[in-house]
Formats: sequence, C-alpha cells, structure tokens
Amino acid sequence: MTEIDARLREDVHQLGELLGHTISAQLGTAFLGKIERIRKGAKAARRGSAAGAEQLSTALDGLADDELLPVARAFNQFLNLANIAEQYHRVRRRGADEPEPFEARVLPDLLQRLRAGGHAPEALARQLGGLEIELVLTAHPTEVARRTLIQKYDAMSAQLAAQDHSDLSAAEREQVGQRLQRLIAEAWHTEEIRRSRPSPVDEAKWGFAVIEHSLWQAVPNFLRQADRALQAATGQRLPLEAAPIRFASWMGGDRDGNPNVTATVTREVLLLARWMAADLYLRDLEQLAAELSMQQASDELRARVGDSAEPYRSLLKQLRERLRATRAWAQDSLQGPVTPSAAVLQDNAALLEPLNLCYRSLHACGMGVIADGPLLDCLRRAVTFGLFLVRLDVRQDASRHTAALDEITDYLGLGRYAEWGEEARQGFLLAELDNRRPLLPTHFEPSAETAEVLATCREVAAAPAASLGSYVISMAGAPSDVLAVQLLLKEAGLQRPMRVVPLFETLADLDHAGPAIDRLLGLPGYRARLAGPQEVMIGYSDSAKDAGTTAAAWAQYRAQETLVQVCAGHGVELLLFHGRGGTVGRGGGPAHAAILSQPPGSVAGRFRTTEQGEMIRFKFGLPDVAEQNLNLYLAAVLEATLLPPPTPEPAWRELMDRLAADGVTAYRGVVREHPQFVEYFRQATPEQELGRLPLGSRPAKRRAGGVESLRAIPWIFAWTQTRLMLPAWLGWEYALCNALKRGEGELLGQMREHWPFFRTRIDMLEMVLAKADAAIARLYDERLVQSDLRRLGEHLRDLLSQAVAAVLGLTGQSQLLAHSPETLEFISVRNTYLDPLHLLQAELLARSRQRQDEADSPLEQALLVSVAGIAAGLRNTG
Repeated sequence: MTEIDARLREDVHQLGELLGHTISAQLGTAFLGKIERIRKGAKAARRGSAAGAEQLSTALDGLADDELLPVARAFNQFLNLANIAEQYHRVRRRGADEPEPFEARVLPDLLQRLRAGGHAPEALARQLGGLEIELVLTAHPTEVARRTLIQKYDAMSAQLAAQDHSDLSAAEREQVGQRLQRLIAEAWHTEEIRRSRPSPVDEAKWGFAVIEHSLWQAVPNFLRQADRALQAATGQRLPLEAAPIRFASWMGGDRDGNPNVTATVTREVLLLARWMAADLYLRDLEQLAAELSMQQASDELRARVGDSAEPYRSLLKQLRERLRATRAWAQDSLQGPVTPSAAVLQDNAALLEPLNLCYRSLHACGMGVIADGPLLDCLRRAVTFGLFLVRLDVRQDASRHTAALDEITDYLGLGRYAEWGEEARQGFLLAELDNRRPLLPTHFEPSAETAEVLATCREVAAAPAASLGSYVISMAGAPSDVLAVQLLLKEAGLQRPMRVVPLFETLADLDHAGPAIDRLLGLPGYRARLAGPQEVMIGYSDSAKDAGTTAAAWAQYRAQETLVQVCAGHGVELLLFHGRGGTVGRGGGPAHAAILSQPPGSVAGRFRTTEQGEMIRFKFGLPDVAEQNLNLYLAAVLEATLLPPPTPEPAWRELMDRLAADGVTAYRGVVREHPQFVEYFRQATPEQELGRLPLGSRPAKRRAGGVESLRAIPWIFAWTQTRLMLPAWLGWEYALCNALKRGEGELLGQMREHWPFFRTRIDMLEMVLAKADAAIARLYDERLVQSDLRRLGEHLRDLLSQAVAAVLGLTGQSQLLAHSPETLEFISVRNTYLDPLHLLQAELLARSRQRQDEADSPLEQALLVSVAGIAAGLRNTG
C-alpha cells in the first residue's frame, strides 16, 4: 500500500504526541496508557488480530464511568488534529522539484487546451470574465465543531505552515512547537459541544466569520491567479469589473421548517452583513491610506480633490467617512428603523468609483505597480462582495404561501384558495397581479403564521435589491406556487422584479419540473415579471431520501435536460440552482467532477450551488484551501460551458432508465415497505439522540412522524455514525446486479468510460462504500437492537456486500479504491481512532437509553462527543 507522504505523517505524529502530553498533564500517565492500549488494540484488530480485538474490547469495558468522557474526547481531538494536518498538507510549501497540485494547474491547463482548440483570445477572456458562479452558504446543521475550536484549529494550521521551512533555527522550531502545544492544550480544555443551539443570527455570524477570516483574503488572490493564467494563455487581462464567483447565503433567510427564522431575524442579518462589509472595507482603507502617500495624480483625480498634497489620501478619506457613517447607521438600525443620512452608502457604484479613480490615476502616472497591489485587491473585493457582503436568499415552503392565500381569500369572501384546482388558482393570481388596487384592506388581521409570511415579504420589499438573492419555494410543484409568491411580494410593496425560484425536490416533482416551467413561461404577463434568467432549483437531498440515489440522480439529470429544452423553446435563459449537500446521499462529492458531469447545455456560463455545513469549513475555512476550491469551480464551469460533455447514447439512456426503476423499487422496498424498518432504524442508529445535539437552529424534523418526516440531514447523519451509509448506496446493489445478470456489463463499462455523469456516480458510490463498514454496523446491532429486528440488519449488511461486489465487478478492481491507494491509507489511519469511538458510542447509546440521563450529564456529553468525533473522522455528517 502507498505510504502517506512522510511530511504529513510527521505532522500527524507531532500533533498526536503534543495531545498526549496535554492529556498526561491533566489526567496522568496511567490514563494516557489506557488511551494507548485502546489505540494499539484497535490498530491490531484492524489488521485481523484476535488478540488486538480482545485488547480493545477489554480496555473499553474496563473504563470507569468518569473515564468515558475523557476517552471519547481524546479520540475526537486526535481525529480533528489529523484533519488539520491533512488540510494543511494540501496547501503546504512545495519544493522546486515537486509538481504543482491539480487545483493550481487546472485553470492554466484548461485555458491552454481551449486556445489549442481554436478559441480566440478575446472570446476566452470575455467568457471567463463574464462567468456567473454563485456559492450559497447555508446554515444546515452539519457543522459539529464550535466556532471557538475552529479558530484554534486554524491557528494550529498556521503553526504547521510556520515550521514548514528547512532553514529554521533550533530556537525558532522550538518556539513553533511551544505554540502548537499551547493551542492543543487550549483546545483540550475547551468543551467540544455547544450547551445550547445557535440562533439563526449566530449561524449568520459564523458565515460572516468565514468571509472575514478566509474568503476576504482568498478572493483577490484567486482572481490574481486567474488573471495570470488568462494573460499567459491569451495575452488578455481579467477586467476590473469581473466577479466570476460571488457568494450568497441562506443563514437568516431559510425559514423552511425553521420557526426560529422570522422577518425580524432576516432584517437583523441583512443589517449585520452591511455592518460587517463596511467594517472590512474600513480595514482595507486604513492600509491603503497608509500606503498611497504619493503626490503625483491625474487631472481627473485632481478635479475631485483639488490642490491636495496627498490626493489619494484625500479621496480615500472621503470614502472612509462614508463607510464609517454606513457602519454607524447599520449599528443604530439594529435597535429600530433609522433614516440613513446622505453619507450612508446605498449603491455599490459609490464604493467602487473612488477606488477606480485612484487605480486609473496611478496607472496614468506610471505607478501601475502600486495600483496593482492592495488597491487592486480592495477593488476586487468591492466588485465581489459589494456593500452587502453576501446576497441573502429567502426560502419558505409552498404550503405556507398556500395557507396564507387561503386565509386571505376566505376573509375576502372568495372561497378557499387551498381547495381550488390549479387553473382556478392561476386565474385568480394572474388577475390580482395585474390589478392596481391592493389585495388586502388595511384592517385585515391575519393569523400569526400568515402575519409572519406577510412580514417577511415586507422585509424583502424594503431591502435594497443588491442585498437579496432569490426567493426559493420548497416543495414547489406547479406554476401557481411561483405566482403566489409574486402576488404576496406585490402586496407587500415590492415594485422591482425578483427571482422567485421553484425548488423541485421529490422524484415526482423532478419528473414534472419541465412541464411546470413550460406552463409558467407560457402564462400571460409572466415574462414581463421575470428578472433575468429563469432560475430553477434542483433538490438533491429530499429526492434521494424519497427514491434513493440511483433514481434520484437520473431524475435530476433528466429534469435538467428538459428544463434546458423548455427554456430554449421559450427564448429564456436558464439558471440552475443545485441544492447539493456534503455527502453522497445528498448529492455531494467533488465539485469539479460533479459540474463536468451535468447535462450538456445546463451549465451555460452560469452555475449556482449550495455549500453546506461542515463543507464550508473544509473547503473555504482557510484562505489557501479556499483559493484551491475557487479555482476548481471556475475551471469546471468554464469547461462545462465551452467543452460540454457528450449527449448520452440512446442505449445508455435506456439502461439508466432500467437502473433507476430497479433502484427505486429496491430502495422503497426497504425504507417505505418493510414493516420493521422504522423501528430498526431508531434502535440501530443514534437518530433519536441526534435530536438532542445542539448543531443548528433548525428542528431535526419538519413534523411528527416516521422516516418521511425526517429532514435529509439527520437521516444521512444517523447512518453515517454507524458506518452502514445506507442512504448513499441502497438501490444501487439491486440495479447493478440486475444489469450484470442481464449481460449488460459491457454496456455499463462503456457508460463509465465515456459518460461523465455515470462515471461520477460510480466514483462517488465507490468512495462511500469504502467508508462503509459492515463489521462496525454489526456491533451497533449487537448492542442496541432487539433480537427480532436483527435479521433486518443482517439483510442490509448483505445488500451492502452486494453493492461492493457489483462496483468491483464494474471497475475490475480487487478492492475498492485500489486506484487511489493514498485515499485508502487515509481511511485506514483514521479507522484506528474511529473504531474505539464506534465501540464507545454503541455502549454509551445503550447506557443512555437505559438511564435516560440529563442532557448535561457526563454520559450524555461523552455520547455527543463521540458523535462529533466520528463526524470529524469521516469528514462527513449530513
């Protein structure tokens, strides 16, 4: 097996050793010895040693109650330290003899390929500069680590970078070691688990912190790299106004099933974003004012500032005062409405104009080298983030709008909107949208729920257009769902177009997405209210929970194909918004491969996707890592636009239809139709306990009920903890085995070789199967599941082995991920620390269910720490 890079192994060893010193200092060498016996037993057991398995089991069984929590914390902390080392390894310094990582080469290589393929330099520059990629940061509750710990982990990564120099003196190296020891001690003595759930405003502040500490630095650096690559390939420069990647957020706007997100919260989050943006620009201006002390200036700049001895500082001082006024206004407005003074910046052009003027003047006076320093970085930030930092989306379930309109029509004596058919709804909504009079009298007194819907619409109407993204409608299924939101926004006083976006989530909704949008675009007057492209959101999480990933993936693909054709037929541009999660079961996977596997024509210079939970930290938490991921997004969207994948062959489509049909039958046969499934799920996984984990502000369930009532995140999260990973693969085993039985193996091989969509699905399936572990899942059954339900567990593990066999048969490998030995080694190393946590968690779950301890008891704390540790070790939660 390929060895992990020696430097990474050395970093992991160093961090582990320092953690050992910390544990020993607090709990003594005898306790550290127990940890080491557990670790060595797990390592030996993984290699097939019966003695090792016995040592592991005996050591864990011998733990006293007061030792459970520190043991769980020890293994949790080690897995987090391994993540830090691995993340830093991706961006570490490389010697002159080492190749650049793929993420750094991907854009330059692509541009050279495009030039060689005949794309003109000017057209390439125009296409790159005009890309519209938007990454939407969401507050889904999958970020297990507390923010205070994340900051300590980031500081540890910085120390790994500080020691990554061969010429450090012994004293310097010792100093770095002492800082690392101190940071690890700080982390060890900090509680891993929040005592209370974060509020939606807390979640938004966490999102702003990612921008402040990482993306604020990463974006201008990433754009510099793109500019250099473009110039090298084409001789063209990236325009100053180019912002190929921007950011939006659902934090404080996503009220679907979350009663804690109110109109008041949305208003507060919008104001906090303006405060943060102004504050960040003020920090930039402090630096610029210190550096731009030059006297020579263009006539254009002189005309603005007069005969100033320091013209650049004079102009920037004016902007600084306006930013201070903006920040103060945002701060005051948090207490209640305040009329902004004329000094408060309201339009991004007012922020950009003085910066651009300084930039042009410096270049005109032969000081381009100064202009292209921090001033250019500030300009790039102003174009990308603007005055509002991120554009806030609003999301609400379609049923809430239906209920509000039902109450309104009943009050007006028009009947019950909820009982009308689609044609009647459309007729009413279209007539009211064209009607100049208000729909509601001023004395209408709505119920609390309808009042909240109307209050949210008023906040949308009052907010500056540039501060908002889209209004997303969950569980949309018909044109009336879109028209209903447009009418409610009109009634709230919105006088500008806003993108109202249907989200098609279930299998049936995805199948009907194309016809629904076709009817919508054909409605009289709708096109006049359309702001830019028609945006449609594709749901990955709920469609996979509804039908399994086999059928869901194919339904998502076909829905996109149909939507491309429908919008082209109406002469309307299409923007597809991908509601992807961090895990395979929720549409997750490597972004670059996922984008290149979309249907041809679906990525036409535009791409919008969610970035969820812990994936935000893993992909954007450190500036260097963020730059790599931004490079991947930029290159993938450019390639998918200019070099789209081939249209699938008819035979591929027919086979995919059969795979999807078999997949949904097998998936629903277990999840929906097996009479013991729900009870088994609740006994075999920590699903019930996850509801007590204070991860996010949103409840784990939309409503009371079984699996169907669960949100996609705890559904995935629970199976991940036990390593069965069921939602990510269930259905594939039956679909692939049937295809192989029918003699379609050669056709499957062709699809995998020549069709990016199918290849990417199989690659993601292989990755999740490599992380699955039937032996671990069996341990949970043996400790937690009553005897009459265990046969179902055996059956599911048998299906898992069938899925593994089918993938190995398709790929021709003797073991999963044989083509990626380093990844296999990563998983192997982590298993040494994950195995004790799994065993410990199963025991803790059993004790917790017997005792019903208080939420803050040591046993409950240990259980929640084990959940966090397993999530960290697998780099996946929901």
